[in-house]
Amino acid sequence: MTFSNPVYDGGFADPHVIETAAGFHAFATNGALGNVQTLRSADLVKWEQVGDALPRLPAWTTPGKVWAPEIAVHAPDRFVMYYTTADDASGRQCLGIAVASLPEGPYVDNSTRPFLCQADEGGSIDASPFVDSSGDRYLYWKNDGNAIGQDTWIYASRLSPDGLSLVGPPVRLFKQDLPWEGNLVEAPYMVEREGRFHLFYSANAYDKADYAVGHATCDSPLGPCRKSGDPILTSSDDAAGPGHNMVLRKGDRYWFVYHAWDPALIGVDPPGRTLWLSELTWTNHTPKVQPPLKANPAHP
Repeated sequence: MTFSNPVYDGGFADPHVIETAAGFHAFATNGALGNVQTLRSADLVKWEQVGDALPRLPAWTTPGKVWAPEIAVHAPDRFVMYYTTADDASGRQCLGIAVASLPEGPYVDNSTRPFLCQADEGGSIDASPFVDSSGDRYLYWKNDGNAIGQDTWIYASRLSPDGLSLVGPPVRLFKQDLPWEGNLVEAPYMVEREGRFHLFYSANAYDKADYAVGHATCDSPLGPCRKSGDPILTSSDDAAGPGHNMVLRKGDRYWFVYHAWDPALIGVDPPGRTLWLSELTWTNHTPKVQPPLKANPAHP
């Protein structure tokens, strides 16, 4: 039984999906549905629009500049969102935190300043929460160095149990240093499997066909990490620029959730990024991702 990609063909960049007792909930960069676009699904394939999970922004930012939300599930009635938005004071992209009692929100951020903003390093974006098998929480993100001609680093730090503060100094895991990565690495996402830690990330320019997903293995949630080399998800005849992925486990199977765009839109700024799904399989501890396929035979 096949399914068709994109599984949601509206603009839905930088997707993140969580599962609750009510089903699957997807969140994305601002667009037609609001500051944080939100969808709902029972099967990962058929999605319905929900609306805006973050309808009210804190005073330090501006509507229309909300990107890359990710959700940490703390309890059936507590959800913590990490998101990127413009900090009006510094002129940089920075990180905010909002909390909700329902997965679809509304999430509330009553802060008076960003949660994290490395202004001297270009800003801070693409926050991704992770909880390991022992219950410890971590946060990964990227300094936005490419905005000011600097290196981009994937950072990590331990989080407090409530997810609202960093514990200990941030650690640099790696920067752009492979030819395919171009000027940046971004969009980190950590997975623990069979006692090993796998950090997926995107690199190159999001609006180019060279945008792709890479992989690194890490000795612990805070590194050190070793890149695998070539990207593991790249453009295909069906889709260009696949990236900003997350990994969702459903039963014994793993799924890559990511955005991609129509190759016919190469040169359009920005291309319409839609929601795609590919199966992630493992050979021992080596991940392999299906290429972007419009007609995908691996139904969830």
